[in-house]
Amino acid sequence: MSDSPFRTEPQIHRFTVQPEDAGERLDRWLAGRLPSMSRSRLKQLIEGGNLESAGAALCQPSRKVLPGERFVLAIPPVEAPEPEAQHLPLSVIYEDAELIVVDKPAGLVVHPAPGNPDRTLVNALIAHCGDSLRGIGGVARPGIVHRLDKDTSGLMVAAKTERAQVALTTQFAERSVTRSYHALVWGTPQPPNGRIEGNIGRSPKNRKKMAVLQRGGKPAATRYQVMRSYQGGRIALLECRLETGRTHQIRVHLTAKGHPLLGDPLYGRGGTAARLKALSGKVANRINALEGQMLHARSLGFRHPISEEPLTFDSQYPPVFAGLLDSLEG
Repeated sequence: MSDSPFRTEPQIHRFTVQPEDAGERLDRWLAGRLPSMSRSRLKQLIEGGNLESAGAALCQPSRKVLPGERFVLAIPPVEAPEPEAQHLPLSVIYEDAELIVVDKPAGLVVHPAPGNPDRTLVNALIAHCGDSLRGIGGVARPGIVHRLDKDTSGLMVAAKTERAQVALTTQFAERSVTRSYHALVWGTPQPPNGRIEGNIGRSPKNRKKMAVLQRGGKPAATRYQVMRSYQGGRIALLECRLETGRTHQIRVHLTAKGHPLLGDPLYGRGGTAARLKALSGKVANRINALEGQMLHARSLGFRHPISEEPLTFDSQYPPVFAGLLDSLEG
């Protein structure tokens, strides 16, 4: 299945009411069977005539379900909007006629998606590169050949031509692109350098999260090395290198090993209060104020898609990351 948030065909779901569920509100009952959707969204779908029973549309979310009733819910397709040019700050590290390398700040979404329709890196790239970028590699993600999470900062390369798009995408698929990330994590991993391996897929407990799965998922491997530890080993600076490129890979693998990233709102909250109490006040205050995970795409290396010249780029830490390191080293 494509990982694109946009669909061109409706999603069809079929349900049958069990005897023990009789009498429950229709929208609440559906929400229990589609935990990835909010009850308000399901209410909208019902009121919009997207739910049928016995061939007739049902438009009352509050109606009670009856035992044995069968429902068909059609979730309408979502069309990919064409991104508009928006003049946003863009830190360009390198650019030629074929590609552009940028230093993405934390907090910037890479491409439009539900909930983030604009003010993304793609919008900024279209404004910077001009209309020639539109449509390269797809309507919603022109030029994008890899991604960083919203709150991960650092280096990204984007294609400016179709031939560069194909060549760069091939390099990522062949795993010939070199990427190193620096991460600040809770605790100090043992051994101090190693390889974390484990299939990654959608968490069965929380659909917003990814997880290391015993069954299913996609193979993933991350190499790490402890660069320095602080506060008696309670915090460490790691260099991580990806062998694969799965969604949230570094965050998920390090969490599974027991070393979540500092500031990670999705994977790093467990036990944070107790961890903060063990730190010096200055460091604890800085960590408590973090609004995203301390993960920075530090270096990026690949072959130029046309000349095949090796290109390597490095990025300085952003202010929040650098400031926290100064506090830890002070």
